[in-house]
Amino acid sequence: MLKKALCVATAAAAFAALPAWAHHSHNNYDVATWTTMEGTVTEVHRLVPHSWIYMDVKDAVGQPTLWALEATGSGGLDKVGITISDVRPGDPIKVRCHLLKDGSNGCLLGFVTPMHGDKARGHGIEKDWDGGGGAGFPASGPYAVPPPAAR
Repeated sequence: MLKKALCVATAAAAFAALPAWAHHSHNNYDVATWTTMEGTVTEVHRLVPHSWIYMDVKDAVGQPTLWALEATGSGGLDKVGITISDVRPGDPIKVRCHLLKDGSNGCLLGFVTPMHGDKARGHGIEKDWDGGGGAGFPASGPYAVPPPAAR
């Protein structure tokens, strides 16, 4: 009876952990390629499990196009020293991220450089908005720092 109860408990624990494991998949992003873009922040949402920056990026004809940039959660941002005042709506920023494979306007954020001119809020200082080496990869892994050509 104890053996059966342990098997059921183990199976339940494994089943409960599956959504968390699946949640952190980056399969919908092209994680082999870094893309750099600049735009103006329209919204910043520090949430759990993921934070978001929405920004307008000028398209080929100069029209603003809204992009959704996925970052780590609020706790991950705190862990790497990013504060709520680092990036605000209206701020110009430069980002390095991994584009969505389907070609829609979305990115998995790796790094954000505020270009708002306020040194006290980190103007010109690139920060890791994924909280662990950039775009979901551990700081010691092969994707910890983008290749020099992507910088």
